[in-house]
Amino acid sequence: MNNVFTRHKWEPYVWILPSVLLMLIFVVFPIGIVFRLAFSDISRAGVVGDFAGFKNFIDAVSAPVFPTVMLNTLIWVVSVVGLSTIIGFIAAMVLNQPFRGRKIARSIMVFPWAASLVIQASVWNYIIKMEYGNLNNILLNLGFIKTAINWRSAYQIEFVWECAVGIIVTIPFVTFTVLSGLQSIDAAYYEAATVDGANFRQKLFNVTLPLVKPSLTVSTVLNIIYVFNSFPIIYTITKGAPANKTDTMVTYLYMLAFYDQRKGPATALSVIGFLILCVASGIYMMATMRKEESL
Repeated sequence: MNNVFTRHKWEPYVWILPSVLLMLIFVVFPIGIVFRLAFSDISRAGVVGDFAGFKNFIDAVSAPVFPTVMLNTLIWVVSVVGLSTIIGFIAAMVLNQPFRGRKIARSIMVFPWAASLVIQASVWNYIIKMEYGNLNNILLNLGFIKTAINWRSAYQIEFVWECAVGIIVTIPFVTFTVLSGLQSIDAAYYEAATVDGANFRQKLFNVTLPLVKPSLTVSTVLNIIYVFNSFPIIYTITKGAPANKTDTMVTYLYMLAFYDQRKGPATALSVIGFLILCVASGIYMMATMRKEESL
C-alpha cells in the first residue's frame, strides 16, 4: 500500500520532468550564459575574459544614441501593441457576428500573420518607394496628388511607416486570440442582459469585456514580449538608419554586436531588455489581477 502511495505521489513529477529539462536546457541555461557574459570583459573577437562588473552596462547606457533608442522602443511597443489591440478587438467583434462570407473574411485576416515578416516588410518597403512605389502610382492615377511624394523624406516618417507595418502584422494575432474568448461566452449571458434592457454599450462593458479579459490579457502580454523583441520589420525597412535614429533596442544591440563588434555592451543591453520585459509584464499582470479581484 505504501509503495502504491509513493508511486502516485511521485508520478506527476516524472511526467513533467522532460518539460522541466527542456526548459532548463533551452531557456534557463542560455539566460544564465547571457547574464555571465554581460558581467564579463569580451574582446572584439568574442573571447570572454575576466569579470568586468558593471562596465558593459555603463558603456551601453552612456552611449549618445541610447536615449533615442529607448524612446523609439517605447513608441514602437506602445503604438503597435496599443493600436493593434484596439483594432484587433474590433475586428474580433465583427468576425464573431454571423454574416455571409465570414469564413472567407477570417481566412483573409490570417494572411498578414501567416506570411514572413521579412517578406511583408520588403513589400511595404517597395510600396512606399518614391520613384516606382505602388502607393504613389495609385494616388497619381486616382488624381489625389499631382507629383510623387517622397514618403521617406525624414527618419520620423520612416519610423511611422515601420510602426504602421508592425500594427498591420500584429492585428491578426489579437483578433483570433480575442475571437477565441468571444466564442467561449455563453449566449445566455447576452439573453439575460437583453431581458434586463441592456443596450450594446452596457453589454460590451458589463458582459463582453469582463468575460474576454483573460484572452485579452494573454494576447497583450505576449504582444508586449513579441513586439519588443521584433527585429525583421525595422531592420528590413531602414536598418536603423540614419545614425541609429530609427533603431529600437533589439536592432541597436544587433548592430552593436555584429557591426561595431562591441559584444559586451550588446549583451548588457539584452539583459536590460530582459529585465524591462519582466517588470512590464509583471506590472501589467498584477494590475489586471487586482482589477479582477475588485469586480
